[in-house]
Amino acid sequence: MLEVPFWLWGAFGATVVISLTVDLLAHRSAHVIGFKEAAAWSGLWVGLALVFGGVVFLVLGTTAGTEYTTAWLLEKSLSVDNLFVFAVIFAYFKVPRTYQHRVLFFGVIGALVFRGVFLSLGVAVVSRFTAVLFAFAAVLFYSTYKLLKDEEESFEPGRSFAVRLLRKVMPVRDEYAGTKFFVKEAGKRAATPLLAVVAAIEAADLIFAVDSVPAVLAVSDDAFIVYTSNAFAILGLRALYFMLAGLLDRFHYLNTGLAIILAFIGVKLILQASHKTISPGIPEIPSPVSLAVIVIVLAGSVVLSLRRPAPPHTASAPTNTEAAASPADETGVKNEQETA
Repeated sequence: MLEVPFWLWGAFGATVVISLTVDLLAHRSAHVIGFKEAAAWSGLWVGLALVFGGVVFLVLGTTAGTEYTTAWLLEKSLSVDNLFVFAVIFAYFKVPRTYQHRVLFFGVIGALVFRGVFLSLGVAVVSRFTAVLFAFAAVLFYSTYKLLKDEEESFEPGRSFAVRLLRKVMPVRDEYAGTKFFVKEAGKRAATPLLAVVAAIEAADLIFAVDSVPAVLAVSDDAFIVYTSNAFAILGLRALYFMLAGLLDRFHYLNTGLAIILAFIGVKLILQASHKTISPGIPEIPSPVSLAVIVIVLAGSVVLSLRRPAPPHTASAPTNTEAAASPADETGVKNEQETA
């Protein structure tokens, strides 16, 4: 484990808190996030992640810096799937575009907490039972199979555990009430659909953590590296969503690229576990090689998607992304939620 100075943990925490505070203040009034604004914020989040990576290089050394950069880029690439799910959730609940940033803001805070818990547990388990890496590799190979066969499990926001639990705890009204999460009806507190959307976002992140946590633990088993890289990747999700909304379906080779990356990380996990549990003579894949593979595969899938557009008949049907990005009733419409 790395000997991380306390001030570096403090610098990370302060960066996250200040960034979230500035973001919240900058978007305190509900409005539609346009491409230029989203691109500017996305550049800011990427810049912060890279600057922090530079600090890691200087303070903790080249190996730690390379692992951080690899883990951050890996999580950034895997988070693209989250963007598609955000689009599905927004379309399902018919979330007005002016409210979407507020939903994702609180979704990000929840994701930071839950990822911290899962990653801490993952690091603790791996440090005691190295053989669990074989199980993690199996999870990644199964995810690879689903991506290549296009057999990813469908996510139904209204039936997610978090939304069903919310409905059992308190009533959920059918109409939005601006950016409020709670309202009083007949003297009783009731949740608005906006809170149900946040619950669905959190449920989706828990599902994606199944792939994300094993993948990042293949890069590093140090708590500081895995959590900071995850945190900076998560912080940039909202801006990335608003920047790419309506364009996601153009990158039709991205799923294939992600499948290749997951398969590669699965092989890396097997070699890593074999090196530690079977024989030190079994080689491991160095972090610089992992970083190079991720960059090349991601860039290749994007370039290939742009040079070989999807056939017209697959692009003509309305997509979930387009549905979520299209102007919904800004006054708040009745959503077609299913009752539990």
